[in-house]
Amino acid sequence: MQWPADAQFLWQRALGWLQRGLASLHVRGLAGSWRHLRQRRRALYTPLPLWQPPEAAFAPFTLATSAAPRASLVIPVHGGFAHTLRCLRALAAHPPATPFEVIVVDDASPDDTLDKLRRIGGLRVHARAANGGFIAACNDGAQLARGEYLVLLNNDTVPQPGWLEALLGTFAAHPDAGLVGARLVYPDGRLQEAGGVVFADGSAWNYGRGEDPQDCRFTYLREADYVSGAAIALPTALLRQLGGLDARYAPAYYEDTDLAFAVRAAGRRVLYQPASTVVHVEGATAGTDPGAGAKAAQAHNRGVFAAKWAQALTAQPAPGLLPTPARLHARQPQVLVIDANTPRPDHDSGSLRMFELLRLLREEGAHVVFWPANRQADGDYTRALQQLGVECWHAPWAPPLPAWLRTHGARFASVLASRHYIAAECLPPLRRHAPQARLLFDTVDLHFLREQRQARLAGDAAGLRAAARTRRQELALAAAFDCTLVVSPAERALLEAALPGARVEVLSNLHRAVPPGPGFEPRRDLLFIGGFRHPPNVDAVCWFVQAVWPLLHAADPLLRFHCIGADAPPAGAGAGRGAGRAGARPRARPAALSGRLPGGGGAAAGRRRREGQGEPGDGARPAGGGHAAGGRRHGAA
Repeated sequence: MQWPADAQFLWQRALGWLQRGLASLHVRGLAGSWRHLRQRRRALYTPLPLWQPPEAAFAPFTLATSAAPRASLVIPVHGGFAHTLRCLRALAAHPPATPFEVIVVDDASPDDTLDKLRRIGGLRVHARAANGGFIAACNDGAQLARGEYLVLLNNDTVPQPGWLEALLGTFAAHPDAGLVGARLVYPDGRLQEAGGVVFADGSAWNYGRGEDPQDCRFTYLREADYVSGAAIALPTALLRQLGGLDARYAPAYYEDTDLAFAVRAAGRRVLYQPASTVVHVEGATAGTDPGAGAKAAQAHNRGVFAAKWAQALTAQPAPGLLPTPARLHARQPQVLVIDANTPRPDHDSGSLRMFELLRLLREEGAHVVFWPANRQADGDYTRALQQLGVECWHAPWAPPLPAWLRTHGARFASVLASRHYIAAECLPPLRRHAPQARLLFDTVDLHFLREQRQARLAGDAAGLRAAARTRRQELALAAAFDCTLVVSPAERALLEAALPGARVEVLSNLHRAVPPGPGFEPRRDLLFIGGFRHPPNVDAVCWFVQAVWPLLHAADPLLRFHCIGADAPPAGAGAGRGAGRAGARPRARPAALSGRLPGGGGAAAGRRRREGQGEPGDGARPAGGGHAAGGRRHGAA
């Protein structure tokens, strides 16, 4: 009888944990396995930290603004000085690292706001003779701006530390960006907006309103139909090219939505940037009653907007559809990628390959969803994927995979499952809940080859039996998946010989081009770069130091051997004279790698080729888990 897909998932997961646990005990021992397990544990959830300036009576202070700003912050105000004071105190307490200026446009405030503004140092205060509304005030400020970028900021906001750098950094990372909006949150920490959705009738939706701002749906960079004018950035020249905010929406409402559509019409993208967080007291300036005050213009301006952009609105979703990630990305092919954990591209080449693959898929126009099998976020590594526009899922918002696939499985055109023990547990629920998807098995490398070689070198009969089990599983997966990816032609030939009907393709290491390093003559010494939580790399270094290094050092006593990388072994591990390490530098830049002769991965590869095992496996490829910078080759960490 066929087991239900969810039960098969749980069985395969338990079996995989048991097999990997026994293998870890065999290789690392009890103490090493316990350390490895503890290193993999992560805190699941911490509330979003929000900073608020302390309440205090007004007293003059000064902002650290610049006479040569890169960003011009335009803050329109009309009374409500208490809100403006909190905003300016936040900018003073946590000044952006980017050179900036602050232009406060007083729109004929009916109280003493203007007098108090003039007592704050570092401000450029522009006083309007008559109240013209939000649009007029913003356009006045934009004309005075001296910075390359213009930032419109409501006075009832509290920008959080790092907000401006995140906004402006988006333009550097995405040169086609024309408008970038911040993640807006309420003072109580609830999400106010993660970009906006516009429907075919011109109505709009604040995506994520009232939800947790750290929910996986709202934490990745993505295109948005519009971004709220409470905290947005765009090139100053672009706004002037567009003629400023459209005055037909005066005094306010829909001018930010109109701006987003105008930016797209000019060939630029509109992006929501979750790394920029701004607290916004919604309704503090215009109220919340759509039938009274400035808010009453909202319904009228919706009609103005719908008439102006009638053609563009034909491509928008029908009103009443609840926005979901699947619907937001319905125009893109959606790809699910499953791996054991979040890639750390500065730690090992498998992670670098995966990170570059995700980036390549994004550049080719796919919407990528990443699922780590451990369901754990990994700090800056997860955020790096999110800044590529990858939708990353993790606990506590991600349930176990079968339950998550019941909701999301139908959205995917393709699914890539990486590593045999992950692919084995995922296959049943994928076939059940994503039957339309093309399934790809990414071996990373053929694990059974590495296990065989290690067991043969050690004369380990139990290890050989474990390698045989891994071989049976990897071959079964290659037969069951629609396509199998390997890293070398030798591995493809091996699989094709064992499984004549299977489709096997080579997807080797992926590297970004880097500037050329120094030539041969300025180089000296030997350098090994690797991730040393991977046992074959430790084995490679120790063997090299014991078997090869003494010969080289005897020939040239001034020669040094440097071993760097994540979790590098102790400097004295198997070292002879002149051997040491430059330190664990997992983010070593190519320009800093000055080894003259190849070492590292080449040494491991040489050892295995001597054993007659054919092409090297993981950790043995020159650009693999450990690799060298030397000779006329230049490796990249």
